[in-house]
Amino acid sequence: MLLPIPDVLTAEQVARARQILAGADWVDGKVTAGYQSARAKDNQQLPEDSPAARELGQLILAALQRNPLFISAALPLQVFPPLFNRYQSGQSFGTHVDNAIRQVPGTPHRIRTDLSATLFFTGPEEYDGGELTIEDTYGARTLLFDLDTAIQQVSRDLPDSPAPVQLTGIYHNLLRRWAEM
Repeated sequence: MLLPIPDVLTAEQVARARQILAGADWVDGKVTAGYQSARAKDNQQLPEDSPAARELGQLILAALQRNPLFISAALPLQVFPPLFNRYQSGQSFGTHVDNAIRQVPGTPHRIRTDLSATLFFTGPEEYDGGELTIEDTYGARTLLFDLDTAIQQVSRDLPDSPAPVQLTGIYHNLLRRWAEM
């Protein structure tokens, strides 16, 4: 499932983020790339433990926790702290596979990363290039999102119907089954 989620951050938050990013120290993006991805990755990245990355990561994670569309689509148990990348003229990140499991920096925690997201801090009119191509089959999360969307619609259209409760039971039973996979 490929799902645009508009307005994750307010205009003020985006302006603050851009200010932080402009003053941050950047490193070679290969620092977080696996063996194969390193061959395709030519960009810059904030160090994961930098104050800028931590502040912006907390801002984004808090915004996502308040976003009903993100929660419905992602069904997050945990969210890996965001990575911040930038691309100068001629840089790119070619075809690659994101790491399936990542170590949270500075902790013993490892997180299965079965979902990726990209948050743009600039509008498409501000740069050339930057096309993002996703190759995926999407799987069970799409079914759960579609079912949740239908439940919300039925709840709005038929508020006195028992159908939303029955459908919600099905939704949670499927979630329980697939959460263990």
